Amino acid sequence: MADYDLIVIGAGPGGYVCAIRAAQLGMKVACVEGRGALGGTCLNVGCIPSKALLHASHLYAEADGHFADMGIIAEPKIDMDRMQQYRATQVEQLTGGVAFLFKKNKVDWIDGWAKIDGPGKVSVKMNDGGDKTLAAKNIIIATGSEPAPLPGVEVDEKRVVSSTGALTLESVPKKLVVIGAGVIGLELGSVWRRLGAEVQVIEYLDHITPGMDSEISTQFQKILTKQGLQFTMESAVQGVDASGDRLVVTYKNRKDDSEHTTDADIVLLATGRRAFTDGLGLEEAGIAVSKRGQVEVDAKWKTNVDGIYAIGDVIDGPMLAHKAEDEGVAVAEHIAGQHAHIEYNLIPGVIYTDPEVANVGATEEQLKEQGRAYKVGKFPFMANGRAKAHFATDGFAKVIADAETDRILGVHVIGPSAGELIHEYCVAMEFGAAAEDIARTCHAHPTLSEAMREAAMACGSGAIHM
Repeated sequence: MADYDLIVIGAGPGGYVCAIRAAQLGMKVACVEGRGALGGTCLNVGCIPSKALLHASHLYAEADGHFADMGIIAEPKIDMDRMQQYRATQVEQLTGGVAFLFKKNKVDWIDGWAKIDGPGKVSVKMNDGGDKTLAAKNIIIATGSEPAPLPGVEVDEKRVVSSTGALTLESVPKKLVVIGAGVIGLELGSVWRRLGAEVQVIEYLDHITPGMDSEISTQFQKILTKQGLQFTMESAVQGVDASGDRLVVTYKNRKDDSEHTTDADIVLLATGRRAFTDGLGLEEAGIAVSKRGQVEVDAKWKTNVDGIYAIGDVIDGPMLAHKAEDEGVAVAEHIAGQHAHIEYNLIPGVIYTDPEVANVGATEEQLKEQGRAYKVGKFPFMANGRAKAHFATDGFAKVIADAETDRILGVHVIGPSAGELIHEYCVAMEFGAAAEDIARTCHAHPTLSEAMREAAMACGSGAIHM
């Protein structure tokens, strides 16, 4: 007899959502998580704490800037201890909320580290020192990801930090060097720049945010440069010397092969993440893994071993919490015998800087590569009344539609609340909407969402307010 219908390994956004949905569908469920708190990287050392610091630093920058323009006289000061306590409180409340949901839905939390011993078999090294062996009809791997290493850069989470250490700095560094101009590096670089640090970003490529629509990426870099971030592009970091009082970063220019150095108080390694599968026993269990170290699955998230599935960062696809959540719901429903499907082309991406950047669907570069005929409509936030009133006019909305059918193919936004605005188009694209459908839908005035409508209008006979 199996102990459980389903054992989920990992309690990040994919794992805990999967466990709860499976329990709602009538399964007896256990979730094995050894971190000591539920919620995974996202809630503990990722999405939530980073957004807390982004919010706090944004308000500080506003108080130090546009408050005076609006007739509000303030002299903001930073109390880093209290700011970090604010961050920690948000994490504690949300991870506690997941624990409550587990109890509510009768999901057993097994506090330890799991190893798959074969189909339906999981052994757990308990955090209390004991060992436990469990049996289940189905197993789901949802162990997430970890920061990818870089040769020559040894992370100690004190002076040379990953995103985890960058969230818990006790004081504002005089200078922060960020290795990598992706989402994590730019978000955390923005936090410490707003709070007063000098920030230098070193990027291997000739552009920031790889994979983003190039027009948005170019504008994004210009805005961040105006905010004070310094970019060193097309440069490969060779190593970080931590032997002295100051860190010394050595990098090589890829154009002329010249070698350079820069110093820093803190170095943030933000060159991406990789699947976390240490100790899972994948090889012994015969579970296929790709060359990139990700668990291989079919269209229904099943591995090559019967009864074992995998979701989230540990499999192929964008490493996004909401992608993992959708997969968690879908795989639970599939195991329960229901129809389960995810439209991967419609998973939005958001960068929570100021301004925010958001996208869904195809980029112009992808459509050109496919040889597909398209049209583009754009509208600047400079021409949006609500944005002007908020001193938030940087950026624009961009809608890409099929040249013949007008069906929306991709949407890219850089501007205020872009991460919220993008979802109008996620819903529209899910239903196969045309740009004209958005253009003919009344939007409240004055709102930022009017810019999204105007961009759709620009795909047709033209926007009104430009």
